[in-house]
Amino acid sequence: MQLTLERPDHEFFLRGADGGSALVNERRLESSFVLAPDRLIEDWAVADIGALGAGELAPVLALKPEVVLLGTGETQVFPSAAAMAACLSQGIGVEVMSNAAAARTFNVLAGEGRRVVAAFVLAR
Repeated sequence: MQLTLERPDHEFFLRGADGGSALVNERRLESSFVLAPDRLIEDWAVADIGALGAGELAPVLALKPEVVLLGTGETQVFPSAAAMAACLSQGIGVEVMSNAAAARTFNVLAGEGRRVVAAFVLAR
């Protein structure tokens, strides 16, 4: 049986995420971060989804996504209406889900060549 390693066309691949950590390529991250297919922003200053506002979304929106995946930890927790409006008012779709679901969705959309940015809140 022949086994081949499928390599994505993008620089960063999210191997998995949960409420406390994520594995990007071969690197384990344990603090909140922002990920695009070609960019990794570590130490995103959001530790609690309840504190997420438009200002904290600035590094996410600066990457000019067509859709933002917001990984809110172990479970899905919706952010404030102001945070959602920061994306929607610019015509950017936003999907809120658990970190594990956001990781799977990111890989699918990035593999399709979509301009996706995922922001993950990790418990410290």
